[in-house]
Amino acid sequence: MRIFPVITALLVCAALYVLIFQRDALMGRDSESPAAAEAAQMDSGTFGDAMRVVILPSRAEVISDAVRLRGRSEAARFVEIRAETSGRIISDPIKAGQSVTAGDILCQIDEGTRAAALAEAEAARSTAEAQLAAAQIDANAATRLNESGFASETRAASASASLSSAEAALRSAEAAIDRAAEELARVEIRAPFNGLLESDTAELGTLMQPGALCATVIDLDPIKFVGFLPEAELARISIGQTATTRLVNGREVDGIVRFVARSADPQTRTFRVEIEAENPDLSIGDGQSADIAIATEGTAAHLVPSSALTLDDQGDLGLRVVAEDNLVAFYPVTLLRDTPDGALVTGLPDQVDIIIVGQEFVSNGRQVVPVSIHDIPTGQNATIDAARSALGGAQ
Repeated sequence: MRIFPVITALLVCAALYVLIFQRDALMGRDSESPAAAEAAQMDSGTFGDAMRVVILPSRAEVISDAVRLRGRSEAARFVEIRAETSGRIISDPIKAGQSVTAGDILCQIDEGTRAAALAEAEAARSTAEAQLAAAQIDANAATRLNESGFASETRAASASASLSSAEAALRSAEAAIDRAAEELARVEIRAPFNGLLESDTAELGTLMQPGALCATVIDLDPIKFVGFLPEAELARISIGQTATTRLVNGREVDGIVRFVARSADPQTRTFRVEIEAENPDLSIGDGQSADIAIATEGTAAHLVPSSALTLDDQGDLGLRVVAEDNLVAFYPVTLLRDTPDGALVTGLPDQVDIIIVGQEFVSNGRQVVPVSIHDIPTGQNATIDAARSALGGAQ
């Protein structure tokens, strides 16, 4: 009865031998074409003794570069208009959001006795003018009589003093008129510039005191976009450069750099930058989030698949290339930005053969056999097809 377990064990061993050592023959894969084998080697990252690598011949192109900031919009002017005198509001309130023109009355305060005070000051000026005229006549007469010897010098001096006193009284009366007129004008609180009401004006019957808020007015045309520039980018930005701002709704607005701070924020060590843009329809409000791109001089850069980027032994980001005599070299690069077509980098020679497949399996100074991406048919290797796709199909 023990023969059956022995037979079963033999059958299991035979099945395992066939599945492990004859798997390719069993599945109909007795042989592969050389091209398919090479493609499989490249796709797996092993290249055999020949150390074949796939390269992308690349030439640097000048691209438009920009300093990118995260910022917000700000009103060109934002003013809280406050009372300069006391009194009760006698005007109906104006609702927030309405347009106002420079000089429009926003809040009307009861004038009370201010008009009477102005009239009284004007009457005092008339009296002072009459007294001045009489003093001038008296002074002229005293001077002529003194010159003729019919009046003493004391009489002439007294008349001259009376004239000076009358002149001072007139100046005091005129100053009183100016104060009364200014106080009367303060009962009308007017808009200082064209803009929009950001708040309702003071309610009818409100008792105002000096410093009490009448209304808030903002000016949105032009609009400002404010960002904060890192210290490393400060030298690249100057007044007058063009900038493009993208709002969260996708709208893009062109503007001009109008201000670059020269004093850093003590907390963030960044520098305030202001961009001015037209906003005639007032559709851009104060405080909207925005992505700001300030145009700078063009930069020579290479477009490479992001998958080609690698690290050296020191942890520096870069690319491995095929140099003279087919020797591998490593170049540290600076990543400008990612694009839908690949990564834009600087730090490479103007013309270079970049290793895009196999860069992780070779080291500096090693000799390789480079194969151009242009010489490999589409569909033969998944990794190479992915690199083509990362470059937007341009290769």
